[in-house]
Amino acid sequence: MCELYFRNEGLRWKARKGQTLLEAAVEAGISPDAPCGGKGSCGKCRVRVNGEPMLACQTKAADGMEIDTLWEREQDTQILTEGHTEDRKKTIVNPGTLPGDVKDPLLAAADVGSTSVVVYLMDARTGRELAVRSMLNPQRQYGADVVERGNYVLKHGPEQLYRCIRRAVSDLLAQAAETAGRTAEDIVRVALVGNSCIHHLFLGLPIDTLVKAPYDPVVKGALKLPAAKFDVRIHPQGEILWLSNIGGFVGADTVGGILASRIYEKEKPTLLVDIGTNGEIVLGDRQGLMACSTAAGPAFEGARITCGMRGTEGAIDKVWLENGKFSWHVIGEGEPKGICGSGLLDATACLLRLGKLDETGRMEEQTVSFTEQVYLNQRDIRELQLAKAAICAGIRLLCSHRGIEVDEIDTLLIAGAFGNYMNPASACAIGLLPPELENRILSIGNAAGEGAKMAVLNQEEFKRSSRLSEETRFVELALERNFQDVYVEELLFPEEEE
Repeated sequence: MCELYFRNEGLRWKARKGQTLLEAAVEAGISPDAPCGGKGSCGKCRVRVNGEPMLACQTKAADGMEIDTLWEREQDTQILTEGHTEDRKKTIVNPGTLPGDVKDPLLAAADVGSTSVVVYLMDARTGRELAVRSMLNPQRQYGADVVERGNYVLKHGPEQLYRCIRRAVSDLLAQAAETAGRTAEDIVRVALVGNSCIHHLFLGLPIDTLVKAPYDPVVKGALKLPAAKFDVRIHPQGEILWLSNIGGFVGADTVGGILASRIYEKEKPTLLVDIGTNGEIVLGDRQGLMACSTAAGPAFEGARITCGMRGTEGAIDKVWLENGKFSWHVIGEGEPKGICGSGLLDATACLLRLGKLDETGRMEEQTVSFTEQVYLNQRDIRELQLAKAAICAGIRLLCSHRGIEVDEIDTLLIAGAFGNYMNPASACAIGLLPPELENRILSIGNAAGEGAKMAVLNQEEFKRSSRLSEETRFVELALERNFQDVYVEELLFPEEEE
């Protein structure tokens, strides 16, 4: 064994010889960032060891090391908790027969996202929201996206990933209960949503068929399970509800979004898009729904971008032009430490407007600087192209399946954290979203969380969510003959109109 000292955390830790500093930090409960899963390719696990800069995932622990962690502070991260759909507020409280014998029972909902986890606590009698708590998903230390995490599980087994996410949900439930002046044992039922991989990792289900062909969940149907079996620390007889999966990586979070947005009641074709490391897209109306997922990758979260970071203090989150030059806003109003996804979109749109970036993605100069420490380079633009092409190709292929032109879409509903903070004009300018829909975009916030709340408050909504998932047609883009052609077309940036 060798003793390490993590200076920022004031923590001394006994690490095993041969361990990397990243592995030691995970075991010590520090929850570092490792978007590439510890391969050494993303550079986000930078630390200083006795004053020398190193990558934690590539540095072996040795006795006497003093380590300065340079990771983003979780408390500074912007986590979206609110939804902007009115239907949830109108939900009739009818949870059905509740387990346990609690005088004033509590209900909860959890949106377990790839990046963050949000828990909502509600009064089971009135439906009134009592507390909201959130944190970054601790699974991020095993990879930024579900593919990286899936590969980690195939190599090392699932135990670390399901243990840390169950503990995270339990901790947030306890914190929410304490905030409301109650205890976690007063919570008798929790509804959860998350994509198919998160669902499987939480429940300890095998993920082989998700990360390899046929890319299909082992379990799709809605579940009602004893909370104690999955180490969710609520009432001893408490239950967890998992909403249904649709197919592939289109999971219960998308079903929650469908439920909250009421897209299935719309008179005209409507798009629901949740942009993240795994982008989910739903197209439909009262005539029917179809859905797909796209492997957008973590560029929108700042991963794989040279100076990229999440939407935390120090991140450039908005960029615009003044007299032909960049101006920007920094979260927290201080000096820039990096750039987050919304800033990346704005900056790219500005480069296109200035003519310093052509439609193929070639930059006029290899680097565009904001400060000496914060800049964009050609590789960053290529990462963004891959991500934005995946989303827009998915939209266009769903329209093709429906037999409509993109311009026939009445409304484009944007769900999720990234969509909440991005500038729709920039998203359309770079071709992340079809430019013809720019004036039809509406942000609806955390629709997945809203749907989970509706499902736990009303048993009919939970049943409806199950029917909706069964009735939604899943389109596996990987099996589409023309997906590659459409994807390559969408790699190009739209040409600036004269």
